[in-house]
Amino acid sequence: MDAFLLILMSLALAGTIVFFVFAFVKGKDHRRGNFLKAGGCLYACFVLAMFLGSEHSAFLTFLVILMVTALAGMVAFFILALVKGKGNRLRNFLISGGCFLALLVSTLIVGTMSEDITVTEDAKANASLEEQEAEAKAKQEEEDKERGAKEQAEKEQEAREQAQKEEEEREAREQAQKEQEEREAKEKAQKEQEAKEAEEQAKKEAKEKAKKEEEERKAKEEAERKAKEEAERKAKEDSVTVSQKQAVAMAEQYLNFTAFSKSGLIDQLKFEGFSTEDATYGVENISVDWQEQAVIKAQEYLDFTAFSRQGLIDQLIFEGFSKEHASYAVSQVGL
Repeated sequence: MDAFLLILMSLALAGTIVFFVFAFVKGKDHRRGNFLKAGGCLYACFVLAMFLGSEHSAFLTFLVILMVTALAGMVAFFILALVKGKGNRLRNFLISGGCFLALLVSTLIVGTMSEDITVTEDAKANASLEEQEAEAKAKQEEEDKERGAKEQAEKEQEAREQAQKEEEEREAREQAQKEQEEREAKEKAQKEQEAKEAEEQAKKEAKEKAKKEEEERKAKEEAERKAKEEAERKAKEDSVTVSQKQAVAMAEQYLNFTAFSKSGLIDQLKFEGFSTEDATYGVENISVDWQEQAVIKAQEYLDFTAFSRQGLIDQLIFEGFSKEHASYAVSQVGL
């Protein structure tokens, strides 16, 4: 990119010199246009110089271009003063002298600016050296700071590792203690469970033993009771009269024929000539369900004639059945 700009600057400088010379060599009709072209080329050189360097360098380049242009003009018009006719010789010498004067002024300005540039460059060099020293010092301080920070970080890392190691050891001790406590608690619970099981087994055995003794006692009592009942029954059978036996037989015969209540059957036996004592004995010593007798009696009445529920209940009560047996019997036959 810089090489391309230098080429453009060279072309612009050449254009400046060429059009400046043409402004004086050509006729008056083209002089103004050539001056404008030379000025445009000079402006282009100045702009390109600004692209290549700083503003100060661009101005210095501009002065150098003016110097080269003045030198070229001086040489060109000096030669024209000698070559052309006498009519334009004075004017060409004056123009050549003006170019020489412009060359001197430009040279003085360039020399002054060069000294300033040298002083500035020295100042910049000193400043750059100071900056380098400051940077080196700052870099050294930064390195020292980084080294200190690194050492501090290493110490902190060692402290953290040590703390972590101590924490792990503490956790290991706590874990071992916890496992020991759990093992002891488990053994204690196991012993308590075994003791409890043994106690429960003893209680169970004692309970079974007591139950067995109770069963044996009950069996013994039941055997004694049965033996006593058997003895009483045998004694009773031995004391039963012929009339009582006949009352039992007749009561069974009546029940095989039709249904009776307990009081109705006693009355029927009394009607047959048995005493109240023999009739009662005969009814109480037969196997009979008086509630079932009430149901059979209710069905016999319904087979014979129609009844309302309450009427049938009253009829059964009249026959000697209890109110509960009568109500049950009526419900069983569907009323």
